[in-house]
Amino acid sequence: MTMPAAIRRKGWTRKQKRLVAIIGLAVVLAIATTLVLTALRDQIVFFYSPSDVIARGVEPGHPIRLGGLVKDESWSRSGQDNIFTVTDGGADLVAHYTGILPDLFREGQGVVAEGSMGPDGIFIATNVLAKHDETYMPKEVVEALKEQGEWRPEASAP
Repeated sequence: MTMPAAIRRKGWTRKQKRLVAIIGLAVVLAIATTLVLTALRDQIVFFYSPSDVIARGVEPGHPIRLGGLVKDESWSRSGQDNIFTVTDGGADLVAHYTGILPDLFREGQGVVAEGSMGPDGIFIATNVLAKHDETYMPKEVVEALKEQGEWRPEASAP
């Protein structure tokens, strides 16, 4: 790699040449990072509570993770079609999932559903995750439930 003429001329010390090279690499790295993050922006799936979805007006078709508690007496099943309500105490969202739910899925328990909002305001889930034992719930779900005053530590702990 050859140095530009301005750097090769006399008067530039090795320290100054090194500094220019480091700054140049930092600029290239910043540009590369910006390009990668811009390209991945649409691929990143964010976590939202039902209150967040309503407050932020999440657009239909935008992939998100919806987390909260399965509202008591809200789950209905017809074959592999499942309809249930996810709540955080402040707001409720109806979710629709076609497929087999995890064995630990039940009313009153924590759930994280991946999918997107439909044009009719119903969350269309493509994947449903239930807590895997009595001591696990996603950190984001716990924080959202605590903010809404619905956190029940005896039911689940982070």
